[in-house]
Amino acid sequence: MTGKLSAYRVYLIYAGLTAFLFEMIFTVNEIYRIEVAGFNAFELVIVGTALELSSFLFEIPTGILADTKSRKLSVIIGLFLIGLGFLIEGLVPVFMVILLCQVLWGIGYTFTSGADEAWIADEMGGKDLSRLFLRGAQVKQFGALLAIIVSVLIGTVMINLPMIIGGVMFLVLAVFLILFMPETAFHPAPSGDRDSFRQMIHTFKSGLQSIRKKQFLIVMTGVVFFYGLFSEGLDRLWIAHILEIGLPDVNIKPVVWVGIINGVAMVTSIIAVEYIKRKLEKTGKLQKVWLLIAINSAMVLSIIAFGLAGNFTMAFSAYLTFYILRITNGPIYRAWLNEGIESKVRATVLSTYGQIDALGQIMSGPIIGFIALKFGMGLSIVTSGLILAPVVMLYVYLLRRV
Repeated sequence: MTGKLSAYRVYLIYAGLTAFLFEMIFTVNEIYRIEVAGFNAFELVIVGTALELSSFLFEIPTGILADTKSRKLSVIIGLFLIGLGFLIEGLVPVFMVILLCQVLWGIGYTFTSGADEAWIADEMGGKDLSRLFLRGAQVKQFGALLAIIVSVLIGTVMINLPMIIGGVMFLVLAVFLILFMPETAFHPAPSGDRDSFRQMIHTFKSGLQSIRKKQFLIVMTGVVFFYGLFSEGLDRLWIAHILEIGLPDVNIKPVVWVGIINGVAMVTSIIAVEYIKRKLEKTGKLQKVWLLIAINSAMVLSIIAFGLAGNFTMAFSAYLTFYILRITNGPIYRAWLNEGIESKVRATVLSTYGQIDALGQIMSGPIIGFIALKFGMGLSIVTSGLILAPVVMLYVYLLRRV
């Protein structure tokens, strides 16, 4: 039986806790893979490619489940799989086991991807989404900031303990949603037999048709693809790149430095998102496009500067700048995208974009990993920055058509 909590409150709890748990795990997992499991640069990227491959293969089927059966059910299944993946990885520091865990939690993530945003968009009646997603982004930031502190404190004792605790807490969150997550505005995609394979194909085709009918969604397909292409190498190698450059000569463990970097970036981004939220309340779509153009241009430059950095101070400054810009970009981009998608196929369209993002990461991952292994991580990160540049041109193209 569902408890008496509004969808708005449940969404903020969900957003805050998932951000807390992901950040608690991600603060230590790359160091865990480098120092305990002994991964090299190529292996660091390959486990990420395995994650994205699983997302690519399962994004559409899980999105269709969310549109035809239940978005609540989809999110809950996803959280259970995510929790199991992280829990096992934290317990077994072996390359093949970690590789399989990436597949497991990657499948779980596809169950939540698109379904959570489609669920809350429906429960809110499609109104005030910009304000909702920006408020959710702030809650995520505070949750992530707290997680960094907790993860560093626990990780200095045992580097894999935050991963184990995080995996268990994902399972607990799934149980919480079983009890308290409402689903009152969901209307399954029309069909005489919703559970049939034919209906799944029908819903999938509806998602593709929705994209093809709107020039905006076609162009955003390119944006999503390049987001996937650029992100894989940077996300997997930024910690290794900073460790390779060299940390300041003080007796502080690497996990603490990662916590300091993430913590400073998080606090600064909280302030930035609050500023953008207040400005965005007074703007329309045209102003949002200008913001996206400016933010993504600066992201390209900061990534290249990070890759070229020759000392810790330069690397820290460049990565901090990129982090703030990326966090600020997220809610503006998501709100703008959701406003252009019909409710009845929203989860499927978002899942389609998730699959396209995963395809980009799958394609770029091995290449970026090879560049890092043969020519250095700095060059691989510069390459990631150059890959992001076409996104700016796509936003400029949309500027004339909104």
